Amino acid sequence: MEAKAHAKYIRISPRKARQVMDLIRGKSVAEAYAILKNTPKKASGLIEKVLHSAVANAENNHGMIADELYVKEAYVNEGPMLKRWRPRAHGMASPIRKRTSHLSIVVSEREENQ
Repeated sequence: MEAKAHAKYIRISPRKARQVMDLIRGKSVAEAYAILKNTPKKASGLIEKVLHSAVANAENNHGMIADELYVKEAYVNEGPMLKRWRPRAHGMASPIRKRTSHLSIVVSEREENQ
């Protein structure tokens, strides 16, 4: 059994969020929390909220025990871009792309034969 949590339209670049998400993939939930607490990136706080939500979904909706959970899947997809313009010299303008991300985490219990 597995439980999922998603956060959509988060205002952080997917490239920066993936750096932190790669650190917790495959780890136990307790170890993932410890990694996120000690990672000095903006994404770590956002990802910690999604992980907390996934663990709560596992406990409340599926009756799983939080101590036995691990991060089965953790991925970041690209969301829509907010397009803005920056004025430049000689009446020109250059684009600014404010990127958004969709964060997804799946937690599951470890199987005994592993």
